[in-house]
Amino acid sequence: MPRNGNTFSSLAAWRRRVVAHALQGGWRWAQQAGAVTAEHPGRLRFRRLGAGTRLAFPQGTVFGERWIEIGECCIIAEQVTLTAGMLPGLDLGTETVLTLGNGVVLGRGSHVIADTTITIGSDTYCGPYVYITSTNHSYDDPHEPIGRQWPRSEPVSIGPGCWLGTGAVILPGARIGRNVVVAAGAVVRGEVPDHSVVAGAPARVVRRWDAEQGWQPPLRTPAPKPIPEDVTPEQLAALAAWEVEQAEAAEVAGTAGTAEAAQAAQAAEPAEMAETVEAVAMAGAAEAAVAGKAAVMGEAAVAGKAAGPAVASTS
Repeated sequence: MPRNGNTFSSLAAWRRRVVAHALQGGWRWAQQAGAVTAEHPGRLRFRRLGAGTRLAFPQGTVFGERWIEIGECCIIAEQVTLTAGMLPGLDLGTETVLTLGNGVVLGRGSHVIADTTITIGSDTYCGPYVYITSTNHSYDDPHEPIGRQWPRSEPVSIGPGCWLGTGAVILPGARIGRNVVVAAGAVVRGEVPDHSVVAGAPARVVRRWDAEQGWQPPLRTPAPKPIPEDVTPEQLAALAAWEVEQAEAAEVAGTAGTAEAAQAAQAAEPAEMAETVEAVAMAGAAEAAVAGKAAVMGEAAVAGKAAGPAVASTS
């Protein structure tokens, strides 16, 4: 008997589903088991690793942990590089080289390379693939390959509450103030004032906040309303559920309204048809009246023309 192709294709699809399920479950287990926390640091021995902080698995290149301090409740995404020193195994002295404050977020694939002091303030958020370095290549000697020339290093400081967009580059010597927005792809060097927005390569200030005039140039969109301090997480969850219910109710009402409009349109069709017939009938009657009037006037004109010679002869 010929083999049933559908049976074999169904079996192959079932096998693929089983393998995919197993791989995905294994990867989730590896992500949980391979994450680095204060309770489960694994092979990494940081100078400080705050409570609630998590380095997602898989980690990027990490070395010089003895000179790295990470605060509490930080989120370090996958494939993030954190290094202190130019090479593993160097003695960098007694002082901390790389410091991350509390609540710092480093997006996927970001790099923080500290050959000298780098400080990132608390509650600073970095998008994916942000590059922060305290060392840059030098090219003083035009006859020597750039990679073989001794690099230059300058400290980097990033204030608290900043936001660094995707692909931003922070060069050696950068001094970024507090609550600064660095646009995606910007290349920052030098000093950036507090409460400003910088963009471009090299980055320049495109907006600043003034205590008297507010943001200059003014913001294009209104500022979001802050959540009141006395609102609890349970109330926020209830509000979110209520908004979902309202959206669903509006969608149902819209569907019902569409159906009612269709029914009303169907009900209105006979009336509209009757009005149309009546209009046509009225138009026909008017046309007939006009035609009759023209006929009468025509007959009168013919009669008058015929009577004309007779009147002339009698006169």
